[in-house]
Amino acid sequence: MSQPQRPAQVDVDGLLDDPETRVIVCCGSGGVGKTTTAAALAVRAAERGRKAVVLTIDPARRLAQALGLRELGNTPKRVEPEGFEPAGELNAMMLDMRRTFDDMVLTHAGEERAQQILSNPFYQTISTSFSGTQEYMAMEKLGQLSASGEWDLIVVDTPPSRSALDFLDAPQRLSTVLDGRLIKMLSSPAKAGGRGLRKIVGAGFGIFAKAVSTIIGGQLLNDAARFVQAFDSTFGGFRERAEHTYRLLRSPGTAFLVVAAPEPDALREAAYFVERLAGESMPLTGLVANRTHPVVAEVSGTRATAVADELESAETAPLAAGVLRVHADRVAIAEREKRMLARFTRAHPEVSLVGVPALPSDVHDLAGLREIGRRLAGE
Repeated sequence: MSQPQRPAQVDVDGLLDDPETRVIVCCGSGGVGKTTTAAALAVRAAERGRKAVVLTIDPARRLAQALGLRELGNTPKRVEPEGFEPAGELNAMMLDMRRTFDDMVLTHAGEERAQQILSNPFYQTISTSFSGTQEYMAMEKLGQLSASGEWDLIVVDTPPSRSALDFLDAPQRLSTVLDGRLIKMLSSPAKAGGRGLRKIVGAGFGIFAKAVSTIIGGQLLNDAARFVQAFDSTFGGFRERAEHTYRLLRSPGTAFLVVAAPEPDALREAAYFVERLAGESMPLTGLVANRTHPVVAEVSGTRATAVADELESAETAPLAAGVLRVHADRVAIAEREKRMLARFTRAHPEVSLVGVPALPSDVHDLAGLREIGRRLAGE
């Protein structure tokens, strides 16, 4: 019986060194180490001569602390801790969803109209809590960074989500809602004294208006109508911006890395994401199997357990017996991870793979990020 073919290895340093690589997107389910992976890639790229910026979505402050910064803001900040002298340049920022949305309004609207939008209660609601807003604004910020031409490499830490589809769907979903028929209906009373909406729904207008007001509140309905009137006439091109983002994501200079822990749920999510990326013709570079537990010593778990039993029976070396049992447990974990990754590889033989051995403790400083970078590169 032939052995299953081993997956190709992701050449991380080759990816980082290639001047054609302009964007790296780290994606996957929550809790698998996307933020740390993205930061480690940016650190290593800077060390190897790239002018890199990492865009993180993680609101926790641990990344800023690891980079030696008090905090991260909505614009890139140079990372220059003592003793860190990369051949290139490292910058970091954390997405502020509301600020990014506000900046879009200020950029595309005149001062008076921008203030009408920014002060509108309906806008204040959707800019912070509308479904898909965070994902859309992450891609909006990516578009801004790319358009500036200031960076050799942009590394994106995508928002954590339970569904692998959220990240890819959000720009189109949000633009469809804001450009869609319901919004046009809400804007028609402001544009035509209510006649537009009455024309759409006919004789049932009163019932319709009463029902909508009951569901979302009469004041919110009025706020929404005023918001759309100001917003739509200023820059109703959300769909065009989403399409521009998709073109950027599909371009040859973009590389997607799906990050997953060697656990069933994370690998199922990774498989779903891999299939969706393929369906969208997105350039997938490979899978990062994060926090693996490879075994160095060539002693099987069965043999280690047997020797530990003998030592404990003879009561001669309890410490050695304990070490052997820890090794046996480690072998069991490593074998389980190998089986799960092999199952993933059989289902997706075209996907390259890089395993990143777990560190003894959580990453909390630049040294830890550099070590993750070395492990990503197979050193």
